[in-house]
Amino acid sequence: MKTNPQQRKSTPTSDLMRYAGLGSQILVSLGIAVFAGYKIDKWLKIPLPLLVWLLPLIVLVAMMYKLIKETSGKKNG
Repeated sequence: MKTNPQQRKSTPTSDLMRYAGLGSQILVSLGIAVFAGYKIDKWLKIPLPLLVWLLPLIVLVAMMYKLIKETSGKKNG
């Protein structure tokens, strides 16, 4: 018999590991976005560090969307 994911009780340890994983994923994604923006700005020879600011902003918006989507509970009426 399969268990429903909503029926499983979450323990503090599993919640901690889940959010620690999400936090490290956000940090790594932001680091990659800053590095990629820096390299692309140098490659395009843009005097203003435009992509160093835009790429991490796009990553933050995408991660917030993902976080809200994952943590919002779906109610099965």
